[in-house]
Amino acid sequence: MRKGQYRFVAGFLFAPVALYVIFVIWPYIQTFGYSLTDWKGQSQTFNFVGLDNYKALFEDDIFMGAIWHNILFLIFIPIVTILLALFFAFMLNAGGRGRAGGVTGVAGSKYYKIIYFFPQVLSLAILAVLFGAVYRSDGGGMLNGFLIKLGLVDENSPVEWLNEPSIVLWALIAVVVWHGVGFYLVLFSAAMQSIPKDIYEAALIDGAGRAHTFFRITLPLLWDSVQTAWVYLGIVAMDMFILVSTMTSGDYGGGPDHHSEVMATVMMRNFQLYGNSGYACAMGVIMLLLTLIVSVVTLRATRRERIEF
Repeated sequence: MRKGQYRFVAGFLFAPVALYVIFVIWPYIQTFGYSLTDWKGQSQTFNFVGLDNYKALFEDDIFMGAIWHNILFLIFIPIVTILLALFFAFMLNAGGRGRAGGVTGVAGSKYYKIIYFFPQVLSLAILAVLFGAVYRSDGGGMLNGFLIKLGLVDENSPVEWLNEPSIVLWALIAVVVWHGVGFYLVLFSAAMQSIPKDIYEAALIDGAGRAHTFFRITLPLLWDSVQTAWVYLGIVAMDMFILVSTMTSGDYGGGPDHHSEVMATVMMRNFQLYGNSGYACAMGVIMLLLTLIVSVVTLRATRRERIEF
C-alpha cells in the first residue's frame, strides 16, 4: 500500500518537474551553449569560439557601463522602496492611539491602502506612457509645467528629464519606487496586523515613542517580509528592461548616449539589431549569474534569528 502511495506521489510530481526542466532549465543550458559560439541567430551553422565572447564582454565599455547602472539601481531601488513602504505601513497600522490608550492606525487607513496600491495595478507599458507625459521635456510636461509655475525652472529652457545624462537614471528610479511602494506597503501591513497589539500597548505604557516602537518591535518582527522584499526588488533592479527600453531614447532605449543602458537593453540590441546572438547569449549568462549572486548574498546578509510571537 505504501509503495503504491509513493508511486502516486512520484507520478503526481513528475509533470511539473518535467515542465520546469523543459521550459526553464533546458533554455538556460542552450543559452550557455550558444554563448560559446559565434552564432548569428538566423544561421543554422556556427563555430565554437570558447570563452571569446566572455572576454569581449569585459572589454565592452557599453556593457560594463550597463553593469554599473544596474548596480546603482540595485543600491537605491530596494532601499528607498522598502523605507517608504515601511514608514507608510507603520503609520497606517500603528501611527495613531486609541482614546482608551490602545494602538490604532491613522483615520481612514483602509482607503489610504487602496490609493497607495493603485500604481501596482498599472502595467509597466501604461506606466511608461504615464511618466513619459510627466517627464516631457517642454513646458507641457506635468513636472516641468509645475516647476515653471513655481518659478523654479525657466520656461525657455525646461529640464530634459530623460535626455540629461546626470538625471535620467534618477528619473527611472523614481518611477520604479512610485510603482512598487504600494505593493510592499500592503505586504508589510498584512505582516503588521499579525503582531499582537498588546506588545505595542505595553511599549506605550513604558513610555516608548513611535520611533523606538518601530525599530525595537515592528522592524524585528517584520524582518522575514523585509528580506523577501529586498530579494524581489533586487531582481527588479537587475532587469529594468521594459522601462528603459520604452522611456529612453535609442533602439531598445539606453539614451542619451548610453547613459541609461542596462544589461538587458545591450543584450537585446546585440541579439535583435546586430545579429551577435552568441555574444548576446553570453550577456544573458552573465545577467543570470549576477542575479543569482545578488539573491544569495541578500538572503545571507539579511538572515537573522527568527522571532516568534
